[in-house]
Amino acid sequence: MSSIEKIALFIDGSNLYATSRALGFVIDYRRLLHEFRGRGALLRAFYYTTVTEDQEYSSIRPLIDWLDYNGYTVVTKLTKEFVDATTGRRKVKGSVDVELAVHAMELAGRVDQIVLFSGDGNFRPLVEAVQRRGVRVTVVSTLTTQPPMVADELRRQADLFIDLAELKPKVARDPAERPGSRELLQLPPQFLAQGRINRADQGE
Repeated sequence: MSSIEKIALFIDGSNLYATSRALGFVIDYRRLLHEFRGRGALLRAFYYTTVTEDQEYSSIRPLIDWLDYNGYTVVTKLTKEFVDATTGRRKVKGSVDVELAVHAMELAGRVDQIVLFSGDGNFRPLVEAVQRRGVRVTVVSTLTTQPPMVADELRRQADLFIDLAELKPKVARDPAERPGSRELLQLPPQFLAQGRINRADQGE
């Protein structure tokens, strides 16, 4: 029987972005993948994010496309804009929490550890359910900001908590490297233009 631990990454894109920004750095997703490939047999790395409805191109699109071609399974969902009946203000509705939870439960029988990049307390029941299936769960977020980016109940539920601040030397992008690096520029222009939606919620 192999002693190499099978790992899957589940990245809550907007949450990780907010956390790294609060810590003053930008994630280098190539380095992040390399870091966790060195910790075991990395079976899958999921990246979840929302994209704005009726927007052919957005600032996050090059990142989504780059991730899709470089070892990540990207799951996107359209946000919906609506007018709040009470306040009359325009609001945006959209979340990939359900997709992340479903995929984590589906993969739980094939991995030894799930690494969740999120501080969202809504994931605590998911972590507990995955643990009942014998899978260890590591949560990556931070306690060093004020207030902390990780919900206390999620951190306590996890088998292991890794502060993103400690990972910074291993996963931060070199400040000298420009956004829209050469990897992104090498993507076919028509691919960048057309964009790619893996999952669109049409029912909400």
